[in-house]
Amino acid sequence: MVSIQNLHKKFNKNMVLRGVDLEINRGGIFAVLGPNGSGKTTLIKSILGMVIPNTGNITVHGKPIKSHSDYRHKIDYLPQIANFPSNLKVKELIKMIKDLRGNTNNDKHLIHLFKLEPFLDKKLGNLSGGTKQKVNIVLTFMFDSPLIILDEPTTGLDPISLIRLKDLIQQEKAKEKTILITSHIMSFVEEVSDEIVFLLEGQIYFKGTISELKTKTNQPDFEHAIASILTNNHA
Repeated sequence: MVSIQNLHKKFNKNMVLRGVDLEINRGGIFAVLGPNGSGKTTLIKSILGMVIPNTGNITVHGKPIKSHSDYRHKIDYLPQIANFPSNLKVKELIKMIKDLRGNTNNDKHLIHLFKLEPFLDKKLGNLSGGTKQKVNIVLTFMFDSPLIILDEPTTGLDPISLIRLKDLIQQEKAKEKTILITSHIMSFVEEVSDEIVFLLEGQIYFKGTISELKTKTNQPDFEHAIASILTNNHA
């Protein structure tokens, strides 16, 4: 599904990714974790073609992304910050994205699921952060792509919407889709993830299940296992 070999990325003098090798197979939920500045967003944006690595190769669906830009049509991406045009109405934005990417039959279901009907005629600039995030989720999940990338998807969500998002993620996993998630909410990661990839200073420190991480760090729970990595590497 996604194969990354020897990925390096430098911004000015700052080396953000240092020889990342990563294989993500089809089907399952993979959480990309790490402290701020560890390279998570750069790694995701490299997969999306939004950041060009200095060296290394990325293949998605078996094709190198350098020579095949059409692979992006098979990715649904939820950005961390939804920068929508503030003067557009919600329904206008949904229609615009549908027109750009091709039709979908799933938007009405998602609008109902996240109770967005009262907001369809409102301008995006007048919405709360949580409501904007629900619109963000609808735009991401209303297409049927085999790879879904969710950057901090829980931001601003109320408890009911969070439950609905978790259900939605599990439904997509049941269709044998591959889902990449970044999140600072460890309880959410623990609940939904099949595997985690932990980045530290631009390198992969750990890849495996949460139970394997607990064993490696000799910690009783996930949060302490993560804390143990950070403490031992910043002592």
